[in-house]
Amino acid sequence: MNHKNYKEKRKKSSEFKSRKEYLEHELSILNFRKWRINLPFRDYSIEIEDIAPGIAATIGKVVMVTAIVAALASQFGLSPEFVAENVRFELLIAGGFFVILFSAILNPNANLSGTHGPMLPLIPIIAAAGGHPLALGILIGVFGIALSITKGGSKLMNLTGIGVRGGLLIYLGAMGLLSQIDKLEGWAANAGQSTISFVIIGLIILIYAYLARIGKRWVAIPLCSTIAGLVAYFMGAHFEFTTAPGLPHMNPMWWWGETTGWQMGWPKIEHYIAVIPFAILAVVMWSPDFLGHRVFQEINYPKGSEKVLMDVDDTMSIASVRQIVGSFLGGGNIASSWGTYMIPAAIAKRPIPGGALITAILCVLASVFGYPMDLAMWEPVLRVALIVGVFLPLLEAGMQMVKKQKDSVSAGTCIFACAFVNPVFGWALAMLLDNMGLIGDRERAKGMSWKEKLVIPGVMFVVCVVSLALAGQLPGIPRLL
Repeated sequence: MNHKNYKEKRKKSSEFKSRKEYLEHELSILNFRKWRINLPFRDYSIEIEDIAPGIAATIGKVVMVTAIVAALASQFGLSPEFVAENVRFELLIAGGFFVILFSAILNPNANLSGTHGPMLPLIPIIAAAGGHPLALGILIGVFGIALSITKGGSKLMNLTGIGVRGGLLIYLGAMGLLSQIDKLEGWAANAGQSTISFVIIGLIILIYAYLARIGKRWVAIPLCSTIAGLVAYFMGAHFEFTTAPGLPHMNPMWWWGETTGWQMGWPKIEHYIAVIPFAILAVVMWSPDFLGHRVFQEINYPKGSEKVLMDVDDTMSIASVRQIVGSFLGGGNIASSWGTYMIPAAIAKRPIPGGALITAILCVLASVFGYPMDLAMWEPVLRVALIVGVFLPLLEAGMQMVKKQKDSVSAGTCIFACAFVNPVFGWALAMLLDNMGLIGDRERAKGMSWKEKLVIPGVMFVVCVVSLALAGQLPGIPRLL
C-alpha cells in the first residue's frame, strides 16, 4: 500500500512530455484532508493555469452579485450607489473569508460558494409577495443544510442518468448563449453602434475555435474578455471608472436598520412565511446546478482523480452556511455552487483549492480598489466572459455526453420539459421518466430498486411542482401562495 504524501509523489513538470500530462499527474496524486487543514505547496500546488479560473470567477462574481442585488434594490427603491456598496461587501464576504477558509483550507473538495443566477427572474415576485432578503437567506440556508445532512444532493446526482444530464447542460448552455448574445447586441444597438457587437462576436468565435484547437480553452475568459473590451473601446464605445477605492459598511445593524442599508429592519414572522416557497425552490434548483459543475470535472479530469472531484453534499453545506452568514451581515447575494470558477478550472485540469486562493485575493482587491468592478461590469467584458466561460462550455459538455440514441431520447425529453416550464421542472420530470425506464436506457432502470426508480424521483418531482406552483412559475397557473 502506497503511503506517500503529495509532496513525495510530486514530480517536476519538466519530467513530462506535455503540460497536459503534468496536470493530469497532479490530479491523480492529490488526496485532500476533508475538514482538516490543507496548505498550499504541502497538500496542493498553485500553477499558472489557476490564474484563468481566478479571473473568470472574479468577473463572474461581480456580474452575478450585481444582477441579484440590483434586482432586489430596484424592488425596494434603493439607489445604484447602494448596489455598488453591497456588491463590494459581498466580494469581501465571499473572497476574504469563505473561499479561503473552506475551499482552500478546510475542504478543497467543496466548490466555492457563488451566486444562484436562476433565482434572478423570481426576485420581483419575491418582493411582491412581501419577502425580506434576510428571511429568504436564512431559510435557504436552513433548507440547504437539511438536504446536505441527509446526503440528498449526492443521491439525486447519482440518480440522474447520462441522457438527462446531457440534456440539462445543452439547454442551459444554449439558452444562456442566446441570452448573452441578445444582451450584447441590445447594448450595442442602444449605444447606436450595432457594428461593435458584430465585430466582437465574430472575433470571439474565431479566437475560441483556435483555443479549442490548441487545447488552451482555459485562457478563454481573460483573453476573450480583454479583446472584447479593447475592441469596444477603440471602436468608440463609452467607458469610465466610477467606483472609487474604499471599504463598505461592516456593521449588520447598519445594513438592517429602519432608515439605513436595506431600510427594512429585521424580518418578522410574516416575512419568513412569505419566502418559504421561494426558499424551497432555490434549494431544489441547487441539485441540477451542482450536478452540472461536477459533471464538468468528470469530463475533463483523467481516470484516477476521483479523490479531487467536487463533493456535492459538502458544497451544499458550505453554501448554506455562507448564505446564512452573508445574509445576516447584510449581503444581498443568493448562494449556489460557483459556476464561473468551476467550469474554467475543470477545463484547465486544475483542482479546486489553488485557484480558490487566487479568486479570494482578486475578489478582495476588486472590492477595495473599486475600479476593477467597473471593468468587470462593462457590457462587452461581462457578456463575453459568460459566453466563453460558462455557456459555450456547458453546451459542449452536454453534447459530448449524448453519444447513444437512447441517451438522446432522454436528453430531448429533458430539453422539451425545460423549455415548457424551466430547468428545475425539466430535470425532475426527465429523471423520473428515465429512472422508470419509460425513456432512455431501460437496462439501467431494470437494475434499480423501486426506491431509486420511483420513490425518490417521484417525491422530488412532486416537491418541484408544488414549489413552482406556490411561487407562480407554472405556465397558465396563478401563484398559489
